[in-house]
Amino acid sequence: MKATIVRRVARHKKIRARVSGSKETPRLFVRRSNLHIYGILINDKENSTLIEVSDRSLENKKMTKTEKAKAVGKMLAEKALKEKIKKVVFDRGGYLYHGRVRALADGAREGGLIF
Repeated sequence: MKATIVRRVARHKKIRARVSGSKETPRLFVRRSNLHIYGILINDKENSTLIEVSDRSLENKKMTKTEKAKAVGKMLAEKALKEKIKKVVFDRGGYLYHGRVRALADGAREGGLIF
């Protein structure tokens, strides 16, 4: 594996040792690839996915990747509020907190999620 991937996985293991989600406060997990970004709400106590949103489900595809990430965060918050979830625990997945990861978090906060 590349050294950058190894470092990211090591960071993610440290984060996962401290962060866990439940039904009341699920874990907001961010998954990022070169083209797409995903926001997932996970209940770790039951090992289940509550809500999953990606930029593939956006109607307007003519945006930058950062704008798409912010829209994904807003869409995730909207779906979470429909399920009566207001508070989440943020898991950046070992990625550095800037760029698309930060944009997704900002969009989720603007949408009404608290973390």
